[in-house]
Amino acid sequence: MRVGVLLNERGGADALAKLADDVRRAADDGFPSAWISQIFGVDALMALAVAGRGVPEIELGTAVVPTYPRHPAVLAQQARTAALALDGRLTLGIGLSHKVVIEDMYGYDYGRPLRHMDEYLSVLLPLLNGENASFKGETLQGNIGLSVPNEGRVPVLLAALGPKMLKLAAERADGTVLWMTGPVTVRDHVAPTITAAAKAAGRGAPRVVCALPICVTSDPERAREQAARTFEIYGSLPSYRAMMDREGVDGPAGLAVVGDEDAVAAKLEELAAAGVTDFVAAEYMTGEDRERTRRFLTSAAAR
Repeated sequence: MRVGVLLNERGGADALAKLADDVRRAADDGFPSAWISQIFGVDALMALAVAGRGVPEIELGTAVVPTYPRHPAVLAQQARTAALALDGRLTLGIGLSHKVVIEDMYGYDYGRPLRHMDEYLSVLLPLLNGENASFKGETLQGNIGLSVPNEGRVPVLLAALGPKMLKLAAERADGTVLWMTGPVTVRDHVAPTITAAAKAAGRGAPRVVCALPICVTSDPERAREQAARTFEIYGSLPSYRAMMDREGVDGPAGLAVVGDEDAVAAKLEELAAAGVTDFVAAEYMTGEDRERTRRFLTSAAAR
């Protein structure tokens, strides 16, 4: 299991400079990958193209870019441009987001998410592969080609939790990227579902990228209390709430990987045994706990 890091969103006029420092430190610390979310701050793809250019070798990924606000041809053009800036080290993670965001904030219809994603991929994937797209569906259409000068394809990971979306990720994308999904759920639901679907489709083993809050500490109670505050919103979003119920925890704090070095190492081993191919560490504490966590993760990434 590879160990990467989730980069925190940066604010202020020097946000991109700070993010570039974070990418550089992640590479210097030996992490094979670094990821950034697309929420309401800087645009994830543009930020990675700027911050990651000139930092060699490390894979840079989005976890994840919401699909509804961007036509798939527009996202393909943006992703291929970012991949060009990053010398082909980009992995594009995409997802549906949530009804409260897509309908209440953006004003799009969130009524047919699976159909939307299936049709979205019908335009996005050919364009990311350097081919023309010609598709007309029930929710969108695209008849277009791009001239962005990339070599090779841009890999795609699909945020998928339900069985139908996991099947789609197995059959059409390169795997899934998860958030707020614990080892029991990965072992009993995510990994077997996506692996079986990939095998049935004659495809190779899919990536299962799992991001979770993490803190190596001597005070796990305080760390869990902070996790409960920091990630509170995820306990109220239906898709994540379903994963927490499946995992048997009350909220996000119950999914945080927290404890001393031995306890955290054991949890990472559990995730690897469950079928996680890439663990992405969301460091959320400050001070000595944060530095202790980074020291542990640096060691784990080197194994």
